Amino acid sequence: MFSKSKINEPAPKSADPAKPAASESAPIPAAPTKGADFKASAPKAKPPASVLSADLHVTGNMKTTGDIQVEGTVEGDIRAHLLTIGESATIKGEVTADDVVINGRIIGRVRGLKVRLTSTARVEGDIIHKTIAIESGAHFEGSVQRQDDPLTTKAAPVKKPAPEA
Repeated sequence: MFSKSKINEPAPKSADPAKPAASESAPIPAAPTKGADFKASAPKAKPPASVLSADLHVTGNMKTTGDIQVEGTVEGDIRAHLLTIGESATIKGEVTADDVVINGRIIGRVRGLKVRLTSTARVEGDIIHKTIAIESGAHFEGSVQRQDDPLTTKAAPVKKPAPEA
């Protein structure tokens, strides 16, 4: 990478000209390079949220480890880290995220560690959460269930029919 130039170094103060100076005989440590042993001092900057504009209509499921801000209409399930539903947005499907902020309309189930319904929110469906906040003025029709891990979908136990006599 970069090496130290010997042009600006002072002359060695060696009495014996046949013996090389200590700086010439000792190996110079190499400059650190990006490799397996290199640790970055600062974490990578978090990328900005993906924004689905108000005039966008999406049909299908979406999945990301990043953040999504929806301003348009989505017919399908959404899985994200942070999901923000804008005031003009409508979601028809299941929403699953670590953090869900609802300003618009959702028709379907909501799963999240932290779920927040603002005063402009309209939710028609069940909410499964670890923590929830519902502001005054929010419209909600459905059930609320607290779970320690709401992001994992647990299959309902299968009931076996009673044997006929």
